[in-house]
Amino acid sequence: MTARVRDRVPAPVLFVAGSTSMYVGAALAVELFARLSPSAVAVLRMVGAAAVLLAWRRPARSAWRGPRFGQAVAFGLATALMNVAFYEAIARIPLGTAVAVEFCGPVVVAAVASRRPRDVCAVVLAAVGVLLIVDVRWSGSRTGMLWALAAAALWAVYILLGKRLATAGNGLDDLAVGFVVASVVLSPLLVAGGPAAAAALADPAVLALGLGLGVLSSAVPYVLDQIVLRKVGRARFAILLALLPVTATVVGLIALRQVPGVLEAVGTAAVIVAVALRTREGDEPEASAPP
Repeated sequence: MTARVRDRVPAPVLFVAGSTSMYVGAALAVELFARLSPSAVAVLRMVGAAAVLLAWRRPARSAWRGPRFGQAVAFGLATALMNVAFYEAIARIPLGTAVAVEFCGPVVVAAVASRRPRDVCAVVLAAVGVLLIVDVRWSGSRTGMLWALAAAALWAVYILLGKRLATAGNGLDDLAVGFVVASVVLSPLLVAGGPAAAAALADPAVLALGLGLGVLSSAVPYVLDQIVLRKVGRARFAILLALLPVTATVVGLIALRQVPGVLEAVGTAAVIVAVALRTREGDEPEASAPP
């Protein structure tokens, strides 16, 4: 994307494009669950994203040593584990529901950072929304809800670590380094399913889907997120984040035929309002993308 085109395209359009790419990738991941475990699919996504980013960015030697390397590895592992938790969640509960629950992480981080009355209200709203969703899903999908809550906690860690990388100004290069290391560390999860998993990984179609997941769910959204963050401040970006549960619900409805119930819809709406409410005018441009 050229600078001229990038400047002309409105930030919300770029943001929706990135989030749509992310959740279309998640819908494709659900199709892979019949061949691989959710954790293996998450690691395969990480491998695909690492390959694409490494070929594109080609990080300098300085990115592979010292404190910078340590921060990149911590960030990469947090991202990878967040993806694992998220995929384990969407294997058990609807995509839109998992995304709504996952939003507890960034909402709480923002509220703790400011401690303003409106941010406290945002936390309360997010909690109410999640409780409504849990009330529907806990009896039938307790494990899925726990995975979604784990993804929320890891997203909070992701945001905190991501701020450090963004401040250093080498976000995409460090992202590539972190993803490579995380792929190696978590590679045993690829064959945790035994001979069946090994046979699936030998299938070129599965490997192609894994590469596609890396591009759709990681490379494209993260790059577009960086562009959006250069165009808008954190205040407006926080409002744009409210589009994510909506996008996930729509993709889940169209691609996976997952129709939310009344309480789930109300709970998701509460989380969306909480995300918008936590906005603070005058913030500097800094934020992080979801899984």
